[in-house]
This record gives sequence, C-alpha cells and structure tokens, in this order.
Amino acid sequence: MTAWLPGLRRLRAYDRRWLRPDIVAGVVLAAILVPQGMAYAELAGVPAVTGLYTTIACLVGYALFGPSRVLVLGPDSSISPLIFAAITPLLVTDDPDEAIALAGMLAVLVGLVELGLGLGKLGLVADLLSKEVQVGYMNGLAVTIVVSQLPKLFGFSVDADGFGDEVVGFFEGLDATHTATLVTGLAVLAVLLILPRFTTLVPAILVAVIGVTAVSAAIGLADDGVATVGSLPQGVPTPSLPGTDLGDIAPLLIAAFGITLVSLADTIATATSFAARRGEEVHADQEMIGIGAANITAGFFQGFAISTSGSRTAVAEQSGAKSQLAMLIGAGLVAALLLFFNSLLSALPQTALAAVVIVAAFSLVDVRVLVRAWRVRRSAVMISLAATTGVILLGVLEGIAVAVVLAILLFFKRNWWPHGAVLGQVEELGGWHSIDQHPTARELDGIVVYRWEAPLFFANAGIFREQIRRLAIEREPRWIVLQCEAITDVDLTAASMLKQLDLELNEVGIHLAFAEMRSRLQDLTLRYGLLETLDKDHFYPELDDAIRAIAPR
Repeated sequence: MTAWLPGLRRLRAYDRRWLRPDIVAGVVLAAILVPQGMAYAELAGVPAVTGLYTTIACLVGYALFGPSRVLVLGPDSSISPLIFAAITPLLVTDDPDEAIALAGMLAVLVGLVELGLGLGKLGLVADLLSKEVQVGYMNGLAVTIVVSQLPKLFGFSVDADGFGDEVVGFFEGLDATHTATLVTGLAVLAVLLILPRFTTLVPAILVAVIGVTAVSAAIGLADDGVATVGSLPQGVPTPSLPGTDLGDIAPLLIAAFGITLVSLADTIATATSFAARRGEEVHADQEMIGIGAANITAGFFQGFAISTSGSRTAVAEQSGAKSQLAMLIGAGLVAALLLFFNSLLSALPQTALAAVVIVAAFSLVDVRVLVRAWRVRRSAVMISLAATTGVILLGVLEGIAVAVVLAILLFFKRNWWPHGAVLGQVEELGGWHSIDQHPTARELDGIVVYRWEAPLFFANAGIFREQIRRLAIEREPRWIVLQCEAITDVDLTAASMLKQLDLELNEVGIHLAFAEMRSRLQDLTLRYGLLETLDKDHFYPELDDAIRAIAPR
C-alpha cells in the first residue's frame, strides 16, 4: 500500500515536531486558496464555488498519491483558459450544470492520461514542451487572460468569440463602465501589485480580499450596483462520475492531452526546483500518478483540471510547511468555509476576482528569457513568438499545437541540415578547432579533418555525402578524417551511403578514416557490413591517434 500511496508512508514516518509549522502553513495557505480557486473557476467558465470543490479534492488526492512533501496543487491560471476553450464549443445551453459536467469529465480524462503516462514510466513526455514554447505559450496566455478580464474589471460584460472580438467588444463597451466597480477593481489591483514591493510576510492577496470584502459589506457596494460573489452553496458535493454525452468524449480527450502536456511540464519544473532546494529527488513518474489522481478526484467532486502552483508552493514553504499535512489542513479549512461559513465572502466583489486573475496573468509573462535567447539562438525566439501569436490569434489549444509542431520541425531541420566544420590545430588553445572560428588554425597537408555534428540518418545522409564530395574536389586530400564524437547514430540509409562514398573516394585516391566513434556504432557498422569496404584499421579512439597513424612525420 505504501508503494502506491506515498502519503501513507509519510504519515507513518511523521515527526510530531512538524505539527505546529504544518498547522500555521495550512491556515496561511487556506486564505490564499479560497480567492484564487474562485477566480480561476470563473476563468475556466464554471461557477466560482467549483474552484473550492476542486481545491479540496485535488489537495486530498495528491496528499495520498503524490511524492512531494510541499508541492501545492489547485486551480491554475495557465490551465483554466484551456478548460474554457475545451468546454465552450460543447455547451448546448447556458446551464452551469452542463459546464460543470463537461469540466469534470475533462478533469477525469486528464487524470487518466497522466496515470497512464506515470504507470508506463513515460515521465519524459513533459519534455515535449520546450522552454521557448512554454515561454511563448505563457506570454500569449497572459495577454488573452488580461483582455478577457478587463470587462469584468470595468463592470460590464462582452459577448465575443475570439481575441479580436473581445478587444473590439471591450472598447465598444467602455460607455457602459460602472464607476464604483472600476474603482473597486483598481484598488484591489493596486494592493496586489504594490504591497509585495514592501513586504512578503503577509500575502498581498489575503490583505486585498479581506480588505475589499470588509469595505464592501460596510458601505454596501452591492446596493450601488457592484456585482458580488453572493452566498456560496452550503456543503460539499458527494462523489459522482460527471455525466456527459458520449459524443463529447473525443473532443475532450484531445483537449486532455494538451492540458496534460502543459500541466506536467509545469509540475516537473516546479517539483524539480523545490526538491533541489530541499535536497530531495524528483520522481517524475510518481508525480504523474499523483497529479493524475488529484485530477480524477477533482472531476468526481464537481471540480475541473488542475496543475501545480509555484506561487502557492512557495507560500507553503515560506510558512514552514513540512509535509502534505499542511495542504490537508488548508483543504479542511476550505471545506469548513463551505459547511459552516458559506456567507462569509458574500460581499466579495466580482471585480476583485478579476483583479486577482489579471495579476496572476502578469506573473506568467517572461520577457527576460527571450532577451537572453535573442543573443544566443534567435530561432528559439521565433518559435516562442509563434507560440504567443498562435495562442492570441488561434486560441490557447491551437496555439500550443502550432508551437509544438514548429519546435519539432525546427529540431528536425537542425538534424536535417546540421552544422559541419573543418578542423585545424590551434596551438594557443590546444587541440582541434573549427577553422571558421579560428582562422589561424593549422591544417595538415593532404589531410582534411571534418567534424559532423548530428546523427547520420536517412534525412541528412545526402547532405553529408555532398559536403564530403565538395571537400574532396576543392582540397584534393589523400585522407579525409571524420571526427565522430557528435555522431550518436548511423541508420541503414546512412550506412549504405558511407559504403558507396568510400568506393567513390577510393577511385580517386582518397581514403576515409574515423576517429572517436562510439564503440556501439563501430559494432553497428560491422553488422551493416561496412567493413567490406571500410578498412577496420582506420577506426581510431582519438583524433591524434588517427593523425599519427596517417601522417607520422
């Protein structure tokens, strides 16, 4: 049981000295979980209370199945827009129960996908979302989130389909701005943005939400036309499988894969970061199982798909959390709010939730990565900007798909047309270096040393052959020595090409030699039958060994 439920193993080894800091962290965490859960629920297109159901269920699910001691899961600003994009086209009516059911089924499907990946030991699937794609997706997502929340911040609504329509609808609706709502929202926004510059001891979101709720109740903002959350439904839902039409499963499953990719990339990155600080190891496959179980649990309790929150995890750690008991205490306090104090936040203005979401969107933006990448690899910036543009113009799911495809194509291009370099000896540096980067590099008469910086496979075998042929024509060497350190594979097509190339070169008095080729690849060339044409004595462990054998003087 403890092998499948790491939470039970932690409970058996629980240190009683952790109890007090875990309680403190749980209380602090609960104060943040409530407003963020409600805000991200509305961002996902479902009632605000479902964010609290989601928070309770996923924290309990992960506490049992998740391997991390301090990781905090819950509704997330990067996942909620994906949920909204997935369920909106499937809604037949404006019934919120239908949206809840679709979001719940989506959470279950996301959980099943993640469980399958975890049980199949496929934790590395999170690496499919490259850093530039992640940054581009997040930047585009931030723009779409801010635009979608501006009408709520200003006190009116927009009926629009797509980013362009939302922008137009916002400017056309400015005449309907509700002044009291806008002032309230801007005040909350100011607290959320300014207070962290002075202190981080007290979470800004806690100060803002408590303060605006108290002011709203005291002066009666609802009577002035400011929309408020109102009383939440009392109690927590009983577990049940979300009821959806069978025809909705296929489109939801497609969306589930996209959400899984984003969620796991964020989870593994966050878990790795916090584990490194605590001297712990990250178990990617168990993390998948843990977050999968959390998603399924959320889906069965009228919740929606969740992800790891780096900001909430940081708060838990800074508050002294020692174990997942802190998260269970936070979940328990949220449940107590629903059971006994469901009217406590009834005066909370909706515009305050919009401000919370907007500030969360600001935290998603990362321009510094793009600035650094521009100096090193501009193609990565192009991929990132393509992801941003795709998310804004096509939608979040479509934008991710476009960016991932572009990243894969760019990877294929780099291996299709890889970099190759003629090498020479550089005395001041020692060793062999590219003559393009070091014009003073010394070459040896009658010998060309050439480095190929990619696997040799069907897509680049022809390009490799043409480059070697060009060197043979231009330089007329007696030997071409291939430095093979960067060659990680040789497929059947490339092997056939090497065999034919060797015969062509031998006819004009040129010989091939191989240096620093992996022993695995040498064995592979033997099985391919290349030694029928390539001399086995011309495979050398080091480049200098090849040079001494070929040109001893």
